Parts: sequence; structure tokens; C-alpha cells
Amino acid sequence: MPTYTKITAMGQYVPERVVDNDELATIMDTNDEWIQAHTGIKTRHFAMDQENTSDLATQVAQQLLTKSGVAATDIDLIIVTTITPDALTPATACIVQANIGADNAFAFDMSAACAGFTFGLATADKFIRSGQYQNVMVISAEVNSKMMDFQDRTAAVFFGDGAGGALLKATTNVEENSLLAEKLQTQGNAEVIHSGRVRPITKVAASNYPQTDAFYQNGREVFQFATNVVPEQMKTLLKTANVQPSDLQYVICHQANLRIIEKIAANLALPMTKFPHNVERLGNTSSAGVAMALAEVFDHMTGPTLLTAFGGGLAYGSVLIKK
Repeated sequence: MPTYTKITAMGQYVPERVVDNDELATIMDTNDEWIQAHTGIKTRHFAMDQENTSDLATQVAQQLLTKSGVAATDIDLIIVTTITPDALTPATACIVQANIGADNAFAFDMSAACAGFTFGLATADKFIRSGQYQNVMVISAEVNSKMMDFQDRTAAVFFGDGAGGALLKATTNVEENSLLAEKLQTQGNAEVIHSGRVRPITKVAASNYPQTDAFYQNGREVFQFATNVVPEQMKTLLKTANVQPSDLQYVICHQANLRIIEKIAANLALPMTKFPHNVERLGNTSSAGVAMALAEVFDHMTGPTLLTAFGGGLAYGSVLIKK
């Protein structure tokens, strides 16, 4: 008997510290008017002091357990999608596993940049459909603030910190299947977006010590990619699934920039009322943005919803879901 994937619970979390545009304007050459006009962003949340990516992800994991009623020991797999992990190793997902007591699970991180939640859902779906795994967490968590160059106003004004996630459960009832179709793609490009590059050594010396760089993006190229290439993927997936854009209850895009979301809405000839967004309040939270926006409307879902995200890689993915 075939096994399908049902989304049973959603969760989200943001750190307490709120940073508005006026505060950023005190440390860099920018202002509230410019930021809102170009991005739509008014505020974002920053994790401070000892709060790290695993802490944000753990908050979401605890919510998923509470909402679903599933015991931590019944979780089979935890996938954390992030480009801002606590460390290169151990995986942030393994820290979450320990924090919630998911002793019977295995855990790993996935790096697909801002497309992480769509890639994570599609990957978790395959584990569940194998018939070997019953309960899988997919959590997208980012502390972007720790990777920013706050002298680079072309990037630093966009980003915030947060986490969102889903608990997926195996079902043999096709009517309960939540993941209807997917399309994942990458265009290998190391220059348009990159973060955390670790430099090789140049000589054998006692002074050698690991060095890494801050987040960088070519905003103009990202905007062109997001508003031209990504909508074509969305249309292709909908055509394959025999779904008209007008049939969608929601379209949840990567929360990169409100202006990009508006352009995609126009490209699909859909009203902005179909596009839940949190970017004004939370900024660009990388892979977490789609998960958090979905969490906000999940209880109200009655029809098909298209998730679309894009980011470094260049990676972009679209997943058609229903509750």
C-alpha cells in the first residue's frame, strides 16, 4: 500500500530583539524611507547574546511536538535547513535532537540557502514515502545577523533572524496527502550570492587560523532572477499538476523583498491578497521566511497552496501543497 505525506503541524519563532530601520540608520548610511521604498521592510528581529540557530529551531520543534501531540521519542528524522548553522559540525539538527530528547531520530542539516524549506519538504517526503519513517520534522532556522557585514548597506538592511517548521506524518490515506507536486532546480553560480567562504591556507605556518567572510549578494541580479526565472518554474509546476493559478488559495514566496513578491503576483496575474507575507515585520529570514508565512495561515488553509523559494546556489524550488 502506498505511503503519503501529511503536514500535521506548523510552528514559528522569532527572537525578542526588534530592530527598526531608524536604528540601522544610526550605524550605516541609509534611512527608513529608502529601505521601505526598495524592500517594504520596516522591522526585523535579531538573536542576541547566547541565542543561536539551534535555539530558534528548538523553539519551533517544541511547538511542533505540542501541537501534534507526537512524543519526541516518536520522531524518526529531523532536517534543519540553514545557511547560518551553529557550527560546521555538529549539525544544528543534531543539537535540536538533543534539546528535545528525540532519542530515536537521526538528524542532519541541509544547505539550499533561501530555498531550504522547499528542498527540505521535498526531501522529507521521500523518506516518508519509502515506508520506513513515520514522523519527520523539517525546520528552517536562520540567524542571519551573525553573518552580516553591517557596513554593507546593500545586504544588511534586508535580513532578520527567525525559524519556522513543519511536522510531517506518514499516512496511507491518499486523501490526506499534503505534498501534491514539486519542482527543484539549481543553477551553479558562486558569485551572485555567497556567505561564509572559508579561505584555504597559503603556507604552512603557526599563524594559520580559519577565516571566513560575510554574506554577499548582487541585489540587481537576484531581483532579475527572482522576477523572471522563478515565475516560469512556478507556471511549469502548475501546468504539470493541472492547476490554474486562480485555483490557488495562497502563494507563499520567499520573503526576500516585498517588491519581488509584488512582481511575481503581477506575473501570475493574481492579487496580492493571495500572497501571505511577513517581510515587512521580519525582514528576509532566508529559508525560514516561507515556513513562517505558511505557519501564519496554516489553520485557515482550505485549498491548494504553492510554496516558492529561491536563493544562493542559485537554488530555487516550488512545492504544491494542501492541508
